[in-house]
Amino acid sequence: MFCHVCGKENPDNARTCSSCGTGFGNQYQSPAGMGGGPQKVDNYLVYSILVTLCCCLPCGIVAIVYSAQVNGLLAGGNVAGAQKAAASAKMWCLIGLGVGLTIQVLYLAAVVLGGIAQQAGQ
Repeated sequence: MFCHVCGKENPDNARTCSSCGTGFGNQYQSPAGMGGGPQKVDNYLVYSILVTLCCCLPCGIVAIVYSAQVNGLLAGGNVAGAQKAAASAKMWCLIGLGVGLTIQVLYLAAVVLGGIAQQAGQ
């Protein structure tokens, strides 16, 4: 079992932590960093799919790859890795959104300017 205070691994039948001396009232302690229960980290998968379909395909695909890693890392107990993958997925979603919106604004400006130029030429 793991001490909920310092994270040191102790024998399952230990009454106190061999490192910090904390008493184990509950035999089933979670590892340090787990917050006493399962961690919930947003994987941004829905946002990644929306960015892929609506905004920017390359950035969306990278975001999907990072999003897909989050749950596997959490299941393996790697909370820090899951948080890092989630942050990367969020970053790529925002980049994709920015690129997609920029392209759409530039396209709209080209259409409007093209229409103005066509009317001026008549």
